[in-house]
Amino acid sequence: MSLWTSLEPVSATVDPGSSTTVRLRVRNTGDVVDAYRLDPVGDLAPWTTVEPSVLRLYPGTIGTAEVTFAPPRTSDVLAGPHPFALRITPAQHPGEVSVPEGQLTVTPFTEVRAEMVPPTVKGWFRGRPQLAVDNLGNTGVTASLSGNDTGDRLSYDIEPSTLQIEPGRAAFVRATLRPRQVTWFGSRQELPYSLAVRRSGTEPMDVPGTFVQRGVLPGWPAACLGLVLAVTIAFVTVWLTYRPQMQTMAQEKPQEAGKVVPNSPSPPAGAAPSEPPKEPEEKPDTSGDEGPEEPEGGGGGGGGDEEPAERTAADAVGELGEGRHICYRAYVGDAWQAPVCDGEEAGAAGGGTPIKALNIAVSGTRGVSGTGAFVGEGWRTGIPWSNAEDGKDMVFGSTKSDDPALEAYTFKVVDGSACSDAFVQGRDWMGEVCTDPGNWKYHGSPIEQYQQLESVRFTV
Repeated sequence: MSLWTSLEPVSATVDPGSSTTVRLRVRNTGDVVDAYRLDPVGDLAPWTTVEPSVLRLYPGTIGTAEVTFAPPRTSDVLAGPHPFALRITPAQHPGEVSVPEGQLTVTPFTEVRAEMVPPTVKGWFRGRPQLAVDNLGNTGVTASLSGNDTGDRLSYDIEPSTLQIEPGRAAFVRATLRPRQVTWFGSRQELPYSLAVRRSGTEPMDVPGTFVQRGVLPGWPAACLGLVLAVTIAFVTVWLTYRPQMQTMAQEKPQEAGKVVPNSPSPPAGAAPSEPPKEPEEKPDTSGDEGPEEPEGGGGGGGGDEEPAERTAADAVGELGEGRHICYRAYVGDAWQAPVCDGEEAGAAGGGTPIKALNIAVSGTRGVSGTGAFVGEGWRTGIPWSNAEDGKDMVFGSTKSDDPALEAYTFKVVDGSACSDAFVQGRDWMGEVCTDPGNWKYHGSPIEQYQQLESVRFTV
């Protein structure tokens, strides 16, 4: 061996976003002048620098290099100990490579962000916002959630009420808001509220939102009803006070002898009672008689002109047989497209026609669930969360002409992972995103940009 090495110190600690340095000493133990190339190796190599990167040493001399570690403040650099190594290659003896090793400990940091999606929800009896919680730190986060508002005018149903989020991951929390008093008449009321993300040892993070409670009936019907009621009471009061006294002047006249009393007039035809329905006549059993047989479905005709049943995603996935498959179709314009499967494109990328709803069916995954998001006034929830077993249809979005198109969606399969790629209007394909097994993941337009979907691809 033509060299001797030493790391000082062998272990070090660094904060993400900062840097630390260790010293590498190299001695040329050979008998010729040599140059030693210093290269960082291992997981820490992308943010490790060595200065100088080459040491030229005479026999018996020692050279020193500074090894600097500068991990970024991101969730990609996990907290805890990380081994590091430097490969030292002599130019004169390239086969005598030395790899001194050490340990670098990255300190933990926590950074949590939360956003209400949408910030404003509307309803008569309830509202359904979602809370997106992102863990941007390098260590896991455990948090509980609760709701609060001024005057305790709302009740909260939060699912799940406790979160465990790994570094670099996000979680969606579904909340249902219900007003404690229903507004039957009058204009809408704005009820500010907040959902609190609570972590041990830190101040709660309050994420504000607004619930707009609509009146079941507008104010003018109540005013009209009150006016009609007042007029009715006044009329009845006047009638009872000043009603006229009427009496008849008619007197019974005795029937003169010899006069014939005329018959009463007949009731009009429309008022006459209808005849009782007749009992249907039983047809004789002619099954044993000889003669030409009538074809099946004969009689009224038109049986062969019925339109075929609509082909759904469940029909398509059933035709593929066993195995993991996903089939889907898009509602574009005012009609459903034909279903496609396993990575094929549904919709019309770049055509300017957005997707209003999606129909999905799976096999081999033990079921699928998810929901869509589309724009009303800012973000608002789409249809309620949908789910379906293997071989069954699931639909989210809306085919109503007055409802807007989908901008995003979140979904998962029960067994394993599922992937999708979405084409966003005015942009391009956003890149394939895959779910973690058993967890939902957001797909589609960036939350702050409100752009509609034009095409999708799914795989499982």
